[in-house]
Amino acid sequence: MSVVESQEPVLLSLTENAAAKIHRLVEEEGNDNLKLRVFVTGGGCSGFQYGFSFDEDVNEDDTVVNNRGASLLVDPLSYQYLVGARIDYVEGLEGARFVVDNPMATTTCGCGSSFSV
Repeated sequence: MSVVESQEPVLLSLTENAAAKIHRLVEEEGNDNLKLRVFVTGGGCSGFQYGFSFDEDVNEDDTVVNNRGASLLVDPLSYQYLVGARIDYVEGLEGARFVVDNPMATTTCGCGSSFSV
């Protein structure tokens, strides 16, 4: 007899590290309405590149991902390139930054800021 497991797919996730950093940055700005927005634009050495900004406004068609009170916003155009992605915050030899672990990316550049699908 075999057992079949089913799981809900993870559409987009925000790590606890990233959530903690968002909280610290929002606190530094003194504006509790700020949310981190991740977006995809054309360009970069691999075809598309990731961008991050802080935004107070949540658009009607945005996807909102929450973790421990921190919010991540994604517009519909960018969302299609980020399905299954994990947004993290890392500190290392290359500096401190938000990073995207994107399973849809077929190639990425060395710094991880651009990709192709």
